[in-house]
Amino acid sequence: MLNGYKTISHENVIEIFEKKSRFIATVCPVTSVEEADQILGELRKKYYNASHNCFAYQIGEQSEIQKCSDDGEPQGTAGKPILDVLKGEAITNTLICVTRYFGGTLLGTGGLVRAYGRAAKEGLYAAGIAEKRHVKIFYLEAAYSLSGKVQYLLNDKGYTIRHTTYLEAVTFEVEVLMGQEDFFYNWIIDTTNAEILVQEGEYTLITIPLPHYC
Repeated sequence: MLNGYKTISHENVIEIFEKKSRFIATVCPVTSVEEADQILGELRKKYYNASHNCFAYQIGEQSEIQKCSDDGEPQGTAGKPILDVLKGEAITNTLICVTRYFGGTLLGTGGLVRAYGRAAKEGLYAAGIAEKRHVKIFYLEAAYSLSGKVQYLLNDKGYTIRHTTYLEAVTFEVEVLMGQEDFFYNWIIDTTNAEILVQEGEYTLITIPLPHYC
């Protein structure tokens, strides 16, 4: 299991025009081939009168599954440029479908590659890029007299406290990035003189939005 991977923040749709041809880029999160096929089927119905519905996707934390289609455009002019955008940004678990309505002017192979690539890239950025990171949940149980110090230590080091429960003792639910578990355990034990109870929970995925860039 990798520490994390890059994907999109949310579904989005954008349009661009190139020599009167209309290109509609639909960008969707997907986690399986079946989900991608279902979305593509819905898009083909929605844009049933379009000239082409070209697509590419990468699925899996290491992009183990890849597929692209020119859908009738000259070979290598549509699906591959879309897939190249995903590869270039190392984006996975994402489907990009670019729908084209022909505007009457031929674009040529180079023009098609540029148009499909541009639509895919603008659609990807509009959907937002995020990083999925694996974290382990730790539960820290401290006496009320020590809880303020524990909270300060966690905040000072930038650890995310998901929840704080106040019962007979104070319990902090903390996110720790995968790969830092041993360091965190030893650090919190040392800095509290082993006066707290530490329990490890399950791994989960968190989403970290990345800054927009072009």
